[in-house]
Amino acid sequence: MGILKLENVSYRYKDAPKDKYVFKNINYEFEQGKLYAIKGKSGSGKTTLLSLITGLEKCTEGKVLYDGKDLKKMNLDKYRNTDIGIVFQSYNLLPKFTAIENIILSMDVSQVKVKNKKQEALKLMKDVGLSEEHAKRRILKLSGGEQQRIAIARSLSYNPKIIIADEPTGNLDKETEGEILKIFKHLAKDENKCIIIVTHSQNVCDSADEIYELGK
Repeated sequence: MGILKLENVSYRYKDAPKDKYVFKNINYEFEQGKLYAIKGKSGSGKTTLLSLITGLEKCTEGKVLYDGKDLKKMNLDKYRNTDIGIVFQSYNLLPKFTAIENIILSMDVSQVKVKNKKQEALKLMKDVGLSEEHAKRRILKLSGGEQQRIAIARSLSYNPKIIIADEPTGNLDKETEGEILKIFKHLAKDENKCIIIVTHSQNVCDSADEIYELGK
């Protein structure tokens, strides 16, 4: 059984007609150790699907199951702070803080037990290809690719089983996109993470173990 499962998931907006669904009866299963791509045209519900997976929205019908447990019956704050990491296209880093401070703040929020948070944050940065020199820089002093690496390191700060990435290479050039994809593939294959990427990029789809398409 996969770590994450969508059973007959349907969603419609609360003020929409009863027969007007964003999507209907979706059955997806996600396993650890694999990289998944979710693609679809604009308006097909990709971002909505991520909101359901992360527990920010509730499905109109059906269930989203994490490790066999229905999200509707779980502590969703704990789920988002310990079990699932999120990487955004726009990075969502705090510009007033340095790179390493962004990662340590994530550790503080999740209340992860780490003996030396600075040392662990530096290790995470090294794992995504950044040096101690990058750690001291404020976010706006970093390139887009560097900011995305920090965002990935931040999502790993509490060692979640699942990483959700919403168009993580959308703002990057092809070379940097390839480097970010290598990180995600490493996390899936070598770290046994479940990586789920919403994307328009053919390069991401080509790198995925499985592709789910919305709105076919």
